Amino acid sequence: MVMRNIETKYPLILIFLLTAAAVCGQDATETAAQSPNATALTWMLENIVLILAGLVVFGAFMAVFYMNNMLLQVQKIKLLQEHGVEVLEEVKLLDEKPLWQKFLQLAEKRVPIEKEKDILMDHDYDGIRELDNVLPPWWVAMFYVTIAFGVFYLGYHHFSDNGLSSAQEYELAMEEAQKEVKAYLAKQSDAVDETSVVMLTDATDLGIGESIFQTKCTPCHGLYGEGNSIGPNLTDQYWLHGGGIKEVFSTIKYGVPEKGMISWKSQIRASDMQKVASYILSLQGTNPPNAKEPQGDLWEEKADEKSGDELSLK
Repeated sequence: MVMRNIETKYPLILIFLLTAAAVCGQDATETAAQSPNATALTWMLENIVLILAGLVVFGAFMAVFYMNNMLLQVQKIKLLQEHGVEVLEEVKLLDEKPLWQKFLQLAEKRVPIEKEKDILMDHDYDGIRELDNVLPPWWVAMFYVTIAFGVFYLGYHHFSDNGLSSAQEYELAMEEAQKEVKAYLAKQSDAVDETSVVMLTDATDLGIGESIFQTKCTPCHGLYGEGNSIGPNLTDQYWLHGGGIKEVFSTIKYGVPEKGMISWKSQIRASDMQKVASYILSLQGTNPPNAKEPQGDLWEEKADEKSGDELSLK
């Protein structure tokens, strides 16, 4: 039967149509590349033409499939009229299975229910018997592909200089994780403000604060915080705008524009302002040379709050 043979050639027809669509899309792209607006036209053709080509291919395939089924039905009616039911049964047109069922049966190599008695095994467990089915071809193929991949993976990652071993991949993953943790902690530290800031005592933090102080604060407060004609002395216990960690942090963050103290919140990160404020408070009592006379009011820690984040005015 000629029309029945068409159904077996569906994959070939689909491959042919897809190839033709790809060639047409490639020709259109090459033509667009030669024009002055090559970039925009290429992008449009690569996305629009190929989508349209795919729709055309799908429509053509469905049309062929529909026409084949229609012609098959016409052929069934014709044979039924001319030769009767017996001829239709002989050519197996009455119980013709859909293409997807044929593919599924081929992929799984299933035995029809009416023939299962031929593959029954001898043993019997309380009336339960076992079928001697073969492994599905797709499962066997995946099994061999897995073996081949395993051999390639071991050779590439463990016996050549191209790939990374499992231990090396683990070390790289741990390094990436540590970077992510540090980035997260940095973001968390930048969330500090004048209501949550606390005094830092770690030498590393104070060293960073000192470095920033030397870069940005010395023109107005001196090299050692002793003060000059512009800014006050930061090493005594007298403060113009509060001498606690929160007050110093707030002064650095918002500044005192009317007295020439600029706001640093747009230039220094919150976590770094905390380090600078902590370093400034660590200068208390250092008595540097040429210290400026005290200005402002005396600040002193409360007896029950030695952390430095709560101070009272005296």
